[in-house]
Amino acid sequence: MFINNFDPVALQIFSIEIRWYSLAYIFGILLGWILGKKVFISDDEIRGKFDDFITYIILGIIIGGRLGYVILYNSIYYFENPIEIIKIWQGGMSFHGGLIGVTLVSIWFGRKNNNNPFKYLDIVAIVAPIGIFFGRIANFINSELYGIETNLPWGVKFLQIDNLIRHPSQLYEAIFEGLILFWILFYFWKKGFNKIPGLLSGLFLIFYSVFRFLIEFLRVPDEQLGYIVYNLTMGQIISFIFLIIGTFLFVVKYEIKKK
Repeated sequence: MFINNFDPVALQIFSIEIRWYSLAYIFGILLGWILGKKVFISDDEIRGKFDDFITYIILGIIIGGRLGYVILYNSIYYFENPIEIIKIWQGGMSFHGGLIGVTLVSIWFGRKNNNNPFKYLDIVAIVAPIGIFFGRIANFINSELYGIETNLPWGVKFLQIDNLIRHPSQLYEAIFEGLILFWILFYFWKKGFNKIPGLLSGLFLIFYSVFRFLIEFLRVPDEQLGYIVYNLTMGQIISFIFLIIGTFLFVVKYEIKKK
């Protein structure tokens, strides 16, 4: 058993707090930016525009992630307290909302520059697990998105929550949605799946959705929502929808690859 009593504040300078969650976003975006540009982009035109593209990606992540959380996970509260929507430093971000935001800005940016949007989305897909990994580690440090009770030897007691021993579901997600997903996508990238724009994006949606859907069985649902239907959480329902989208996208693009 591990006892989690981490301070969510990484550094405090006078009255300014720098939180682990903020650092996770910064490191994830920086590493994704560097790897995307230096390793995974083979098109010189896309590489030349990638720096500008990152600015829109950041906006897509923040705005999409926040609005996704507001609309999907806590709409009643924010309808009654609209000013709270802008207080993103207090927490409340949705991965799927951020994914939608990134998709929309990628489509817009690609069309604006007369490029196939999937060329940008595939780069985002292969580096996104890096950001997911850091984000889930930050969730663990913050004692949020924790798991259900367990008696397994690697269970964790989150002292800021209660005295129960719980699944470290944040670490499960960091491993599967971060490390393992990255290596899966890297493997297919090496196999040439990046040559058909959209294949890697489809694979990302498929594997992320499967990992997220399964791990959520070990995670406590959002307190304000609970289980939605058939003991499924909101995250599982949305993941199932994205699994269908990812499968459709992969099948369509794979048929092109076979021709």
